[in-house]
Amino acid sequence: MKANVRYSIVVPMYNEEAVIEETYRRLKKVMGITGETYELLFVNDGSKDRCADIIKEYSCWDGTVNLIDFSRNFGHQVAITAGMDYASGDAVIIIDADLQDPPELILQMIEKWKEGYEVVYAQRVKRNGESWFKKWSASLFYRVLRASTEISIPVDTGDFRLIDRKVCEEMRRLPESNRFVRGLVSWVGFRQIAVEYERDERLAGETKYPLRRMIKLCLDGITSFSYKPLKLAGYAGALLSLAGFFYLIHVLYLALFTNATMKGWPSVVSIMLIFNGFVLIMLGILGEYVGRIYDETKARPLYIVRECYGLKKKEKPVKKGVI
Repeated sequence: MKANVRYSIVVPMYNEEAVIEETYRRLKKVMGITGETYELLFVNDGSKDRCADIIKEYSCWDGTVNLIDFSRNFGHQVAITAGMDYASGDAVIIIDADLQDPPELILQMIEKWKEGYEVVYAQRVKRNGESWFKKWSASLFYRVLRASTEISIPVDTGDFRLIDRKVCEEMRRLPESNRFVRGLVSWVGFRQIAVEYERDERLAGETKYPLRRMIKLCLDGITSFSYKPLKLAGYAGALLSLAGFFYLIHVLYLALFTNATMKGWPSVVSIMLIFNGFVLIMLGILGEYVGRIYDETKARPLYIVRECYGLKKKEKPVKKGVI
């Protein structure tokens, strides 16, 4: 570890060539205001553009810049984890490279940290430049997650936050493969507080969280912190079985005590389709949990680092799940 580093800024990036220079400039300006020592840890998550080359060049003449270059794309949450593994500051600040989260908010986070809070997370009060579907789906996701889990995960928050060194060390003890970092930060506890802000429109480039990745993140969040979907399957199964039992009594009554003719094929087929569809949905939910158990039993490393720039190889953390 580097000695006497006050702040570590972790910046995961994936194909952010269009904005990375501006990100670097604004972060340098903000951290320069603090008047304290800091390091910028850029984590290249298998980018196909030149953003890693740009940061590599910066690291040659700017001693605060460091680059952790993955061997391939391992995912946004894993890139954040790698940054926390390598961070040496008393406080670790996580911010995406796309500048939708304003670096200037870091100064408010630092103020709250100095007041004694160990986690300071940024909470969105408005999302500029996003479609109604993106806003609606994000709002739904956070509220479903909060209702499904046993821990209190703040709504309308992303990964933009400051965590104390002791929180970072506890996070490094959590080796699970399908990571949901903002949920893990809530799980470890400590004194937490929100700083509200309006999220800016993306400066350039495209979103790295399309619908497919948003769904995976949602599933990771729910399956990592709740087994309520499995309980729901039991409750729904009992309800449907009870409904089927009453329907059977109704059929027997009509057959034994009335002259009504049961034209049952359409109703039977409909009921079978409903029940079979429900069974397949529940098998899918069960499969999500089993698949994650399978991932954990493989015990593969969370990420592989191809090269580090600005960081010495001997500083690389040795822990379970990292090569």
